[in-house]
Amino acid sequence: MEEQHISRRRFIGSTALAAAGMALASKSVFAAGSLFQAKPNSVINGVQIGVITYSFRSMPSTAQDLLQYCLQTNINAIELMGDAAEAFAGKPTRNSGEDGPTYFKRVADWRASVSMDKFKELRKLFNDAGVKIYAWKPNALGAKNTDAEIDYAFNAGKALGVTHVTVELPADDKQTQRLGDIAAKHKIHVGYHAHLQATPTLWDTALSQSEYNAINLDIGHYTAGTSSSPIPFIEKNHARIMSMHLKDRKYHDGPNQPWGQGDTPIAEALQLMKKNKYKFPATIELEYDIPKDSDAVKEVIKCREFAAKALS
Repeated sequence: MEEQHISRRRFIGSTALAAAGMALASKSVFAAGSLFQAKPNSVINGVQIGVITYSFRSMPSTAQDLLQYCLQTNINAIELMGDAAEAFAGKPTRNSGEDGPTYFKRVADWRASVSMDKFKELRKLFNDAGVKIYAWKPNALGAKNTDAEIDYAFNAGKALGVTHVTVELPADDKQTQRLGDIAAKHKIHVGYHAHLQATPTLWDTALSQSEYNAINLDIGHYTAGTSSSPIPFIEKNHARIMSMHLKDRKYHDGPNQPWGQGDTPIAEALQLMKKNKYKFPATIELEYDIPKDSDAVKEVIKCREFAAKALS
């Protein structure tokens, strides 16, 4: 590549220093309370850095909690997991002793009839604080979900202001056809996520079925699963990528690593986005083990600063 190769060791050192400074700054912001609240900004040299709220799964995860984490990490765009949004909207909780099928039927009925007002309220809550919800991942897009539930997923997505919903790539081509057809009706894309089964041609069938079927690429999983760089895949398929997860993994199905310690070319992928002006967001997904003296917010700050160095 034409870009200068970036030292992983230099990244680690400078990232830790910058993360400490940002952590202190975020504490100062919250100390000011209602008198002052800085709006986050994670658009770095034209590249939108976001975070999937799954990254904060080790911490309290109400919608209000997640918004605070965005402010603390200075990230202004997210992929929202379904649980927090549905809890905010009043999803039924499972009763003690209630069997699975009964509960799932109650949830399906709720999804088929719930007003979108709470989802619009949630969007406003985040937007007023300077945070955009660009994707959401509800547990309502599976083969066992009803068409009414899938319609609900897209309608809620529209209420949240997303450009796409995300889901694990189904093994059954009939399901990607089903989702693609419903997505076309709603004019919202489906970004299919893959893990170690990723190959350069894995998404080909789904992409051929509907213009609203798209890719939610995870470059860490792709690197580990193919033992190769995802850069050629990104260059070839950038027009069908709706969002791209960032994590660092080793080749040969290797484990997640703190950024800069694995084989995933995170910096190079971000530089490619900057150079070619790709507009899909790059989503931080925190999956490596959090050190005992740290927490998810502090580690996401480190990841954000790693990305900032790559794009500087």
